[in-house]
Amino acid sequence: MTHRDRFEAVYDTYYPAIYRYAARRAGSPDDAADVISETFLTLWRRIGDVPEGEEALLWLYGVARRVLANQKRGASRRAVLAERLRSELAAFRPVKLIDLDHVRTAFEELPERDREVLALACWEGLTGEQIAKVVGCTAIAARPRLHRARKRLAAALERQASLTIAMGEA
Repeated sequence: MTHRDRFEAVYDTYYPAIYRYAARRAGSPDDAADVISETFLTLWRRIGDVPEGEEALLWLYGVARRVLANQKRGASRRAVLAERLRSELAAFRPVKLIDLDHVRTAFEELPERDREVLALACWEGLTGEQIAKVVGCTAIAARPRLHRARKRLAAALERQASLTIAMGEA
């Protein structure tokens, strides 16, 4: 049996069980879909390590469990980042505390490139030089990139605050 045939056999047999497992535990249908796809991607990559018979289902449950744990850690890191960014921005200028949802919305408005450097700086605690290595640019280029990303986040937060005031929620 080829690796592809083995993968298809395991997938066809155990997809419903992994689907139910992920759907019951994930926070949303999108998160469940991510768990399922990552679990079966791992199956594809490690098909030679997968035990035979029903042991394969237990192996897949273990993979799905780890994927879910990684998702939860990621969500936790994002929440920590939002709080950290709010604190950092509050230190630059006196403003009333911004609702965490406004920070999240402002962060999500940013281009992926800005979110990445901000996340590397705040979540991972990387320096400008370390960020440069991760994103593949020079340290000289990374520092202003981070600075501009912070400025764009501040502007996005200002827009969020203005919208809140305009809508009478503040």
